[in-house]
Amino acid sequence: MSTPARKRLMRDFKRLQQDPPAGFEHFWFLLIPLMGLKCSPDDTPWDGGTFKLTLQITEDYPNKPPTVRFVSRMFHPNIYADGNICLDILQNQWSPIYDVAAILTSIQSLLCDPNPNSPANSEAARMFSENKREYNRRIREIVEQSWTAD
Repeated sequence: MSTPARKRLMRDFKRLQQDPPAGFEHFWFLLIPLMGLKCSPDDTPWDGGTFKLTLQITEDYPNKPPTVRFVSRMFHPNIYADGNICLDILQNQWSPIYDVAAILTSIQSLLCDPNPNSPANSEAARMFSENKREYNRRIREIVEQSWTAD
């Protein structure tokens, strides 16, 4: 990894250690440039879950976004079956001013406030729009499964 990308990543990591976004904990570097974390927004159907993500950061960071993917099984309108996340700041709205904390906060916001009009998972989008009670039940199942997942 280039020195500028490494310096920026280390600054981002230090900020995460000192001031983590609410609801995020257990950050660790597996191998630079791969990072894992656990998250779950409080006071939502996701509350209490332990969800793992990977961030793959390239030499082009922060000029290009990292590749972010859920490792944990998810059921969400904007998360693909392979864990990739449909989120504008990870694609066409990326800016070098965003850091890892901004990415994590945006993902947490997306979990709580999905966009069913841009679905990565059509079943979850339909259920979110048409049957919120069943959608929340499915989310609670995912949360419970996260407690025993590696």
